[in-house]
Amino acid sequence: MEGPVPIQDAMASDTEPSNTIKVLHMLFLSTSWGMQVWVTFVAGFVMSRHLPRHTFGSIQRELFPYYFHISSTCAFLNLTLFAMSHPSERLSKEHMSQTIIFLVCIAASVLNTQWFGQVASDAVAELQLVESSHGLGQELGLAASEPHRQLRAPSPSHGQLARSFALHHALSSLCNLLCIVCNGLSLQHLAAQLSAL
Repeated sequence: MEGPVPIQDAMASDTEPSNTIKVLHMLFLSTSWGMQVWVTFVAGFVMSRHLPRHTFGSIQRELFPYYFHISSTCAFLNLTLFAMSHPSERLSKEHMSQTIIFLVCIAASVLNTQWFGQVASDAVAELQLVESSHGLGQELGLAASEPHRQLRAPSPSHGQLARSFALHHALSSLCNLLCIVCNGLSLQHLAAQLSAL
């Protein structure tokens, strides 16, 4: 028959998350941050320079819903795991700021998933229809070419769509960068807790 659990062990298990929670937290945080860095700073730049405009736009329209939902899910799970291992009555200022970082990341991810990313994708689809009807969209790169600028002058609807896309794409990019910064700060917080590599 086993004896009572020593007081020190009981206190350690009360205040320190289990190894399973630590691994899950690291898994979700690193998956989210790695995916965000890859999509934002590698895949996006490579595809935008080497694919025709409409091909690039179509790929983004297909991938971004998955990207945004995975980011939102990871952000929510990170906050949940963090909250499970840090009861509110024992939250220090450092833990409180970490909680706020997770909440900001969730808010930015959800805004992207439910609004900015969706509106930008819808605007791209409409822009592609208008541009295809004028024989445009197979040019390499994203810079607006002279034919695209000429199309905006006689077609106010094209100009309005282009402005709507630019606005929502900028807001979506801002939310995405905010998530990258939040996840980077969370990784920095975790790295500071490591006693060894």
